[in-house]
Amino acid sequence: MPHHDRHAPSAPSPSPVKDRSPCAKAQHQRRHARFVHGNIMRHVITMAGTGAIGLMAVFCVDLLNFFYISHLHDPTLTAAIAFATSLGFVQVAVSLGMSIGLGANTGRLIGACRHFRARRHASAFLVLMLVVTTALGVTTALLAHPLLVLLGARGEALKHASHFMYITSPALPLVCLGMALSSLLRAVGDAGRAMRVTLTGAACTVIIDPILIFGFHLGLEGAAISTVLSRCVISLSGFLNLRGHDMLERPRLKIIPHASRDIGSIALPAIGTNMATPIGNLIVTHAMSRFGLEAVSGQAVVDRMVPVAFAFVFALTGSVGPIMAQNLGACLPQRVQETFLAALKLTALCVGLDWLFFALGEPLILHLFHVQGDAVGLVKLFCHWAVASYMFVGLLFVSNTAFNNLGHPLYSTMFNWARATVGTIPFVAIGVHYGPRGVMVGQALGVTLIGSCALITALTVIRRLPQRPQRPPRKSHTKRKAH
Repeated sequence: MPHHDRHAPSAPSPSPVKDRSPCAKAQHQRRHARFVHGNIMRHVITMAGTGAIGLMAVFCVDLLNFFYISHLHDPTLTAAIAFATSLGFVQVAVSLGMSIGLGANTGRLIGACRHFRARRHASAFLVLMLVVTTALGVTTALLAHPLLVLLGARGEALKHASHFMYITSPALPLVCLGMALSSLLRAVGDAGRAMRVTLTGAACTVIIDPILIFGFHLGLEGAAISTVLSRCVISLSGFLNLRGHDMLERPRLKIIPHASRDIGSIALPAIGTNMATPIGNLIVTHAMSRFGLEAVSGQAVVDRMVPVAFAFVFALTGSVGPIMAQNLGACLPQRVQETFLAALKLTALCVGLDWLFFALGEPLILHLFHVQGDAVGLVKLFCHWAVASYMFVGLLFVSNTAFNNLGHPLYSTMFNWARATVGTIPFVAIGVHYGPRGVMVGQALGVTLIGSCALITALTVIRRLPQRPQRPPRKSHTKRKAH
């Protein structure tokens, strides 16, 4: 793909004037953007499929990590990793939000044939990302103990969870950098290399995890060290895989304010959007903590299985965005609509297959993770019924992707916070009177309501895209193209 960014020697050089007319220029240089031509469903499957493999690798490692810890037969350790991970999701949400803003802005500029500006802004924004996540990681490590107490962690579970956060939180900039570089790879359409970034980190964890946990008898501390090493490998892999795309340069300090303004207009609402999901999970974790460590462990089993099973659905969030962004930048609203509908179809197919898998595999899941007490009822309820609610989670995520890439990022923020508040608090507050299973049912009903509303709004936004005025190509461009 990088070779297509250069014209043949006989081709005229693009002028700065034409860079300010993206719709006209897209007709002349459309080959620069991979997603503005070809079959939409194939693009979506390719991007989401490779993204899902990378995500599944990461989440499988997380699941395997939890599997190893569960075999230490210490419920305080399984509860500790549940509490620590719930807090860690808030950190990752900030990194993910900035990566979404970076990818959406870069994809839009590439679709409008502004590669130079995309490279300069991406390089400058990476500096801001590292500064923000470093401050956040260090602050979280310092406040880990009181924050975990607020979640309901007590005794040995609190001690182990705090120690886990002390080790992993300062390494947050590394995972943020890996996400950003992977997002840039997806923005230029290189799904294969974006997948490699996460696969290398996953492979590192698979090798090191059992050595540290069982070989050196480090337990949860070994899992934390393995997490940090994996983040180092992901960052290094990101730089190596992005080299051939000419998407990075020496950051210029004077560009940072401009890049922050352009990318931040998407990234800030995206951060707010992504913060809502872990906040909602914190509410659920706190509610589960009322019923003891077994209930928290049962919720943790579900929370580890879901990302693996629904990796394809979650991958659609990051993978469909560049497709929408490039086609929006190239003034092709019909292809934006086709992309959204293709994502909805694939979401429905994935959830249906996963529902069947969980219903049939429930006895095996209970056996593998040594589920006991109240956790048994939770896992059974999820496998047979609550899993269906992830259809609406998928609808919400795909709709948020459309909002972020089509100029309505605040809609994403609104719907995700609606899920975390009106879609969680009242439902969970009622469900808690019926035990831990009531909490899970309440959470499922809340996301069903919010996901449906988000879908209706996204369809309305997309239907209005063709009504936007488009600049007709100039005659001079047409003649030059013919020439």
